[in-house]
Amino acid sequence: MTPAAALRPSPPARASRLRWLPILVVSALLHLLLIAEVGDMLPLPTQEKPMPPEQVVAASLLVPPPPPPPPAKPAPKPKPKPSVKPRPAAPPAAPVVDEPLPETDVTEQPIMEDDPAMLTETDDTDVAQTADVAEAASPSNPQPDPQPDLPSYSVSLPPSARIKYAIEKKPHDGEPMHGSGTIDWQTDGTRYAIDGEFGVLFITALRFRSSGTIEQSGIAPELYAEKRLRRSETNTHFHRERNTISFSASTNSYPRLGTEQDRASIVWQLAGIGRGDAEHFQAGTTIRIVVAGTRDAEPWEINVVGLEQIDVDGEATEAWHLLRVPRPGSYDQKLEFWLAPALGWYPVRLRYTEPNGDVLDMNMTRLNVSNPSGSQ
Repeated sequence: MTPAAALRPSPPARASRLRWLPILVVSALLHLLLIAEVGDMLPLPTQEKPMPPEQVVAASLLVPPPPPPPPAKPAPKPKPKPSVKPRPAAPPAAPVVDEPLPETDVTEQPIMEDDPAMLTETDDTDVAQTADVAEAASPSNPQPDPQPDLPSYSVSLPPSARIKYAIEKKPHDGEPMHGSGTIDWQTDGTRYAIDGEFGVLFITALRFRSSGTIEQSGIAPELYAEKRLRRSETNTHFHRERNTISFSASTNSYPRLGTEQDRASIVWQLAGIGRGDAEHFQAGTTIRIVVAGTRDAEPWEINVVGLEQIDVDGEATEAWHLLRVPRPGSYDQKLEFWLAPALGWYPVRLRYTEPNGDVLDMNMTRLNVSNPSGSQ
């Protein structure tokens, strides 16, 4: 037998292979049919979304519940509430208003407790706080006109100057204390500025300043500021455009007529009256000027005590003694000024007496006039 004949398959082997071919074809067809049926059975995601709309429609059917509102008709029952008729109780409120009114009249008196030269490191703060509370309790009460028929004066203000003072504080129940102070008075004939600083035992107890214009009637303040030891600075405003006087330390408000002074300018206004209208300086006469402090304003009655001879830096000098006594029941100070005509009417001595008896005495030790010919 040749090798080629040995490699040829035998007829029976071919027949067996052809026998499996139909079976394989049928099996493949069956798999394809099965896959197709399974694919038809899988749900599509887009088919689930339309289902909710059916639920929404079902929800809309719940609209019938609105009928419950009718039961709300029982609301008329609140109508009995209109029994608010108890409002007649308002009449009793009227008497309540009547009672505080007299109280406010009483509290208005202890208002004035501050002064530019008051170096009280004493325990008068309780009194000051009481006055503050009294003011805050009656801010809406109408304020009386502080300028009833005040006289007018001819004024010729002194030239700019710097004055130094020796200070002695005499407590009513302790040893005297000493210090120094300075007041700067500056004016150009149209405006002015006052700066003051006082201290005792190397401690600055008070700083104050005043500024404004010079009018025919004399000094016309615009702002007065005061800073005391252990206290916040206070400001008093003289509003020219609104013609009112207001205070940072209280809600009080007063009409401004243009002749009012503050606690720093009053001394210089008096000096100007002495220089321009000296006939008012006669023993027994009274000079009336409205003065604004840190919380309120009121007419001051300044009595001319007389012409006295006092010691000014070791020299005997004649000076007019002026006295301002606070109104009865006030916690304000008694103020005394000495103006020396021979020294340009500058304030050569100042003295402040507290309600508790403490005394602050200031005596001029040096006068520096910067422009002797610049008086108004």
